[in-house]
Amino acid sequence: MRWDRDHESPDLIDRRGESGGSGMGGLLPFLPLLLRSPIGWLVLVALGLLWVFRGALGFLGGGTRGQSGPLAHGADDPAHFVAFVLDDTQATWERELAARGAHYRHAKLVLYTDATQTGCGYGDAATGPFYCPADERVYIDLGFYRELSQRLGARGEFAQAYVVAHEVGHHVQKLLGISDRVPSRSRGETSASVRLELQADCFAGIWAHSTNERNLLEAGDIDSAIGAAKAVGDDRLQRQASGVVSPEKWTHGSSAERARWFKRGFDTGSIDACDTFAAKQL
Repeated sequence: MRWDRDHESPDLIDRRGESGGSGMGGLLPFLPLLLRSPIGWLVLVALGLLWVFRGALGFLGGGTRGQSGPLAHGADDPAHFVAFVLDDTQATWERELAARGAHYRHAKLVLYTDATQTGCGYGDAATGPFYCPADERVYIDLGFYRELSQRLGARGEFAQAYVVAHEVGHHVQKLLGISDRVPSRSRGETSASVRLELQADCFAGIWAHSTNERNLLEAGDIDSAIGAAKAVGDDRLQRQASGVVSPEKWTHGSSAERARWFKRGFDTGSIDACDTFAAKQL
């Protein structure tokens, strides 16, 4: 993929290197117990003071962690690529929604290490990249890209780009009101979650379609994205984990379905073609 290797984004927030427990998210499960104990109250007060003190040190030291703005990890930092894809994806959706008479509101993307606080609760890298509709932010631990390449076998920059575009696709679903209508739109044995995820794959394909029109694609890019879509199919992940495939437990769709809907978005470039909720066959 052709991209600006020094790109920075005002919508990217870099929290890498911060302690995931700097809030007190790790204590949430124990909060009721702590509140019932005098010693627990002392623990909470002490941790609160420590949190304020660390924040003050960060402010006095002029640190930029957790803030939007220039990346502090050098020109080779993969965050530059994420920032480019984020901005390019959102610019595409600005055009797409404007053509439909709608306004696109930018999402933020948070890079973090291991764990972080989110508007949807405590975010953990073990869950993989995710979108939080409550704060309209995408969360990614870049360690997931190593997993994607080394353990799941999905290599190449466009495999990584697909991940960002898929999560931004969830933001588009929120803006279009699709997410709010999902519970009442489930069909038969297929969960609403699967249809929502497959539509986000299709939306990622729409962005890929736009990069092709703008001559940003290079040989192998689409194959790389399709490989990533297949790598994170529920059937493949279940087979790797336990050797047993249980379709009734799927949340994102099979490898074939994810690849097919991404390709549909890429081939058509059309939001209307991505209506997974109306599709009789996924």
